[in-house]
Amino acid sequence: MDILIWLVAAAVVAATVLPFTNSVRWWVRMWEFPRLHIAILALGLAGVTLVWGSFAFKIPLVICLLACGLFQLAKVFPYTKFATKEITPTQNVPKDREITLLAANVLMENDRHDDLAGIIDREDPDVLLLMETDAVWHEALTDTLAKYPTVLAHPLDNYYGLIFATRLTVVSAEIVFLADDNTPAVCAELRGPDGTGFNYIGLHPRPPVPGNDTETRDKQIKRAALATKAADWPTIAIGDFNDVAWSWTSQRFKHHGNFLDPRVGHGMLSSFHANYWFLRVPIDQMYLTRGIGLVSFERLESFGSDHFPIKSVITL
Repeated sequence: MDILIWLVAAAVVAATVLPFTNSVRWWVRMWEFPRLHIAILALGLAGVTLVWGSFAFKIPLVICLLACGLFQLAKVFPYTKFATKEITPTQNVPKDREITLLAANVLMENDRHDDLAGIIDREDPDVLLLMETDAVWHEALTDTLAKYPTVLAHPLDNYYGLIFATRLTVVSAEIVFLADDNTPAVCAELRGPDGTGFNYIGLHPRPPVPGNDTETRDKQIKRAALATKAADWPTIAIGDFNDVAWSWTSQRFKHHGNFLDPRVGHGMLSSFHANYWFLRVPIDQMYLTRGIGLVSFERLESFGSDHFPIKSVITL
């Protein structure tokens, strides 16, 4: 038992300390994702050590584990309902002033095309962003996309295809590449129902997984934030960031782009993994700058993807 305690404790300490290095190595940055899970493990192990540990340095180890657990909890605390809200939802907005946005990572090999089409038809978003779309998904959603006067499609068979569609007035809209990894993003200037303009950024950078360090992901996210900072119109950024809301990259993105996060003070609204509740973390993001009011922000039902769709309603 003592050996097992020490092994797990060493893993907890390593997982807590490694992200301090700000290394771009995938095996370092991955530990920013399960901070809540690490906190639960650290605090639980502290209790186990206190009760069943029989070695000389039991109390110092318990203190170390408690420190790790409390640090991890402090990182995720802003994303609970006990924290101060960054955004207060706008009330009593006329329906004709609302703009509905829907973003969904479809999971490329997912074949439940009709289920997603049903969600889109039901929610009737004004702006739609679909990620991981290949040619099969593009073809399956032909009728759904035909309802939108503006559609940008960049299907790929490498899990980074993208579809953007909107019925709003489009000043400009294009598929762009913010990093040198063939990962597309959307940058658009749109006008709401009353003619007020706003910027829209749709992102789906690559995740920290074996063979995929985060240098290009971090560069893409930072470039999007810097472009927002220089913009004249308010901005909404949305998509599967493959990065948790509490990571230093996300915090830097908020700082550089002057973004506000609807999750802060409202709850995590974890969007991945849709099939395993005990693994869920908030990696599908939506950020707003001042000048855009948030009416609602919610997670919709699963349609076979490993991500839940995220629906937002805003007003200008």
